[in-house]
Amino acid sequence: MADHPVSVLEVQLYGRTIGTLTNVGGDRTIFAFSEDYVADENRPTLSLSFKDAFGQLLTDLPPTQRRLSPYFANLLPEGHLRDYLAERAGVNPQREFYLLWALGQDLPGALTVRPADGESWPPGLEDGPRDSRTSDRENALRFSLAGVQLKFSAIKEHTKAGGLTIPAKGVGGSWIVKLPSSRFEGVPENEFAMMTLARRIGIDVPEFLLLDTDEIKGLPEGLGALQGQQSYAIRRFDRGEDGPVHTEDFAQVFGVYPDEKYKKATARSIAHVLGIETAESDVAEFVRRLVFSVLAGNADMHLKNWSLIYPDGRTPLIAPAYDFVSTIVFMEDDEAALKFVRTKRFDAFSKEELARLADKAGLPTKPVLDTAVETVERFNEVWAKEQAHLPLKNEWRDIINAHLARLPIVREAG
Repeated sequence: MADHPVSVLEVQLYGRTIGTLTNVGGDRTIFAFSEDYVADENRPTLSLSFKDAFGQLLTDLPPTQRRLSPYFANLLPEGHLRDYLAERAGVNPQREFYLLWALGQDLPGALTVRPADGESWPPGLEDGPRDSRTSDRENALRFSLAGVQLKFSAIKEHTKAGGLTIPAKGVGGSWIVKLPSSRFEGVPENEFAMMTLARRIGIDVPEFLLLDTDEIKGLPEGLGALQGQQSYAIRRFDRGEDGPVHTEDFAQVFGVYPDEKYKKATARSIAHVLGIETAESDVAEFVRRLVFSVLAGNADMHLKNWSLIYPDGRTPLIAPAYDFVSTIVFMEDDEAALKFVRTKRFDAFSKEELARLADKAGLPTKPVLDTAVETVERFNEVWAKEQAHLPLKNEWRDIINAHLARLPIVREAG
């Protein structure tokens, strides 16, 4: 494919242009902050990954080839969902600059990406959509949020029924709808149950729902096989009453590409950042979630399932919890997604491992251990009372109970 003319995307944070992504041909892309953003001492935070060791803004950023830099790459969908959306948008899924161009209207956080010259699509792009495919591109925008699962940004109806509607075009709502999995039966019910447990033991979670897929209006055609099943919906914590609230996940914090989200950092790494950048209460919330994930048998808490939020636009807090699923009921797995400190094994997650995590992360040990024990005690109490009332299959409850019996942190907490 021949080189295309220079194309520029404006990167906007809270509606303010803070920089540009420039494709200079040959799929070489350069990101640069705007001069006024660099000069603004009260500028909103885009990402901790753009801070140096002294807290100053990094401005000498290297170009990338074909792929975008990790921060922007993590705004895009992954895997089969990327392929599906790219095909609808008429873009090669590996050409991330143009994929971000197509999907930039409803990104996570307070970020949007728009063409600088107002073109709806780069002129002369050979793999871009023809006019007849405009509807396909708009359909792609309806579920363009980052991740691997088929999900939509939806609007909640202000009626007694309180249903959800998928916007007809690429303008997002304040809820995320996750449809049933074609691979594993009962994922929405599982996530609803785990999020219910998390909320009842005191973890900060957004509002969430379990609803019949038939009740969701505006789903694209071709999803008839999902009728009669249940879907899971969660309120977007990056959408507030006054507009978008900026967020970033820890793959963005650490500058890690999505396909390395299981490999390039540890729970200790996350704890270290939280200990430096956030308050003691955020660290305690992290410990609660880490312990809860071990107890629930969630082997998929990778870097993109931990996030920061910037309510004031500048100062990070740990974002509300999301994507809590007991994965061990779907497949045998005795390891967490990320290493704790020395190990990933659930059956090696002990007070000693947590004490080492605290030490290596520069955190006081006693509060970490006290929070862990309190979380185990609270989980045991809630689980004993609620497990029979949650939408969990009997065999799932048996698997989780057998898993709990093997955990040293449970025995040590008494």
